[in-house]
Amino acid sequence: MISVDGLTVEFGGSTLFENISFVINEKDRIALMGKNGAGKSTLLKILAGARQATRGKVSAPKEAVIAYLPQHLMTDNTRTVFEETSQAFAHLFEMEAEIDALNNEMATRTDYESESYYELIDKVAALSEKFYAIDLTNYAEDVEKILLGLGFSRDDFHKPTSQFSGGWRMRIELAKLLLKQPDVLLLDEPTNHLDIESIQWLEDFLINSAKAVIVISHDRAFVDNITTRTIEVTMGRIYDYKVNYTKYLELRQERRQQQQKQFEEQQKMIAENKEFIERFKGTYSKTLQVQSRVKMLEKLDIIEVDEEDTSALRLKFPPSPRSGNYPVIADNVSKNYDDLLVYDNATFTIERGQKVAFVGKNGEGKSTMIKTIMGEIDFKGDLTLGHNVQIGYFAQNEASLLDEELTVFQTIDDVAQGDIRNKIKDLLGAFMFGGEASMKKVKVLSGGERTRLAMIKLLLKPVNLLILDEPTNHLDMRTKDILKSALQAYDGTIILVSHDRDFLDGLVEKVYEFGNKKVTEHIGTIYEFLEKKKMDNLRDIERTSRA
Repeated sequence: MISVDGLTVEFGGSTLFENISFVINEKDRIALMGKNGAGKSTLLKILAGARQATRGKVSAPKEAVIAYLPQHLMTDNTRTVFEETSQAFAHLFEMEAEIDALNNEMATRTDYESESYYELIDKVAALSEKFYAIDLTNYAEDVEKILLGLGFSRDDFHKPTSQFSGGWRMRIELAKLLLKQPDVLLLDEPTNHLDIESIQWLEDFLINSAKAVIVISHDRAFVDNITTRTIEVTMGRIYDYKVNYTKYLELRQERRQQQQKQFEEQQKMIAENKEFIERFKGTYSKTLQVQSRVKMLEKLDIIEVDEEDTSALRLKFPPSPRSGNYPVIADNVSKNYDDLLVYDNATFTIERGQKVAFVGKNGEGKSTMIKTIMGEIDFKGDLTLGHNVQIGYFAQNEASLLDEELTVFQTIDDVAQGDIRNKIKDLLGAFMFGGEASMKKVKVLSGGERTRLAMIKLLLKPVNLLILDEPTNHLDMRTKDILKSALQAYDGTIILVSHDRDFLDGLVEKVYEFGNKKVTEHIGTIYEFLEKKKMDNLRDIERTSRA
């Protein structure tokens, strides 16, 4: 359906990728993989027509609809959520208005036999045929279904988009793209601002309703569930695997091992031939053999082993000071914002050393409960922190709160105290900010780098209650694995707000679900919770159908 031929991108004197070619077929669901800086987002922009390649071309049928969701986007502030989402059909509304205008013109004209009148009839007929071939009768229902699936409530539909955060505006843009029913859907980190239920809804939509999809994502579970093909961008070229992400990792490892073996065999052969040339270059009887081997080496294509990201994030949380047996005890805690009830009579106890998750749709009170625990807002009921509880808090927008004009080193130097001040360079090096990287200004850092820098602040003083609100946004899969391992090894108590099922799996032992104005405790893993939720939802459907 879409053909990529000989694509090359050069800038700043270096080549990002060279002469890459592949075909996107109908119903392909492709994960675009590669380390940060390999060119994944650039390739997506070229496919979307938002950027031009240095050489090569992208060919698509004239009628093909390609929809692109970038990582960062802002919607119009003057419309309501429903109006902005309905812009997906703006071209059809314009067509309808043009048909009405042409019909009015026909009704007022009297030159029925003129050539221009016949042209007007032909134009109205052609436009009408095109317009009425598209069923717009249920467009409001389609808009509603998509918005509800992405986590909006009906009360949100008529609120102005200016009242919503960047993450919710991203959902509006995603809704518009899905309503266009594109032939190819290009998604750059679509799950960063979605809760677990919305991610599962999006998965079902992409699997069952979408046509071709190409996605860049650091959400392993999402990628594994929706994709059937993985294209890796590395060292200026691509490798195309007809498998999902997990299987691709196995095949990539096998490929690197084969390359390494071939490389070593070739290097051995080169060394043997160079030794022969050096040994016999002055021997008359061996002249032809020496010349033959010199020419052979000159023409030899040197085998390259694909680069492996050997930079290692060394993350270890300091030992936690001992707290009381129950760091957090909530008893009949309720919270209202004016007439809006967030949750009522929330009662739970978190024991020392437990690792728990707060999950639920956005807006159901997860972050509000965190503010309650931290004493930042008033509430009704009793919430008690245990003896000697010392909180380390990572906010959802922690990375965006950094001073952009400071360097990486200054950011940490400004807040470090005591002996750690003598070890700032070592600490930065452990977080892959060694050498010149420590002198970079925050404003030039990527989202993942900013998150890593913000994470360092958590290590500057020992705490025994870690509260992390969406800590994995913008982190690549490798860094997430390292953070997960560090949290598993941490001996304190952890409260995690996250939508990343793979990250939570094997890390938390209890799930607190926020929804329907209450907080419900579920003992077990995140997947046990999701399986139970699915069964509960099915029972609800059965009860409804019997009623």
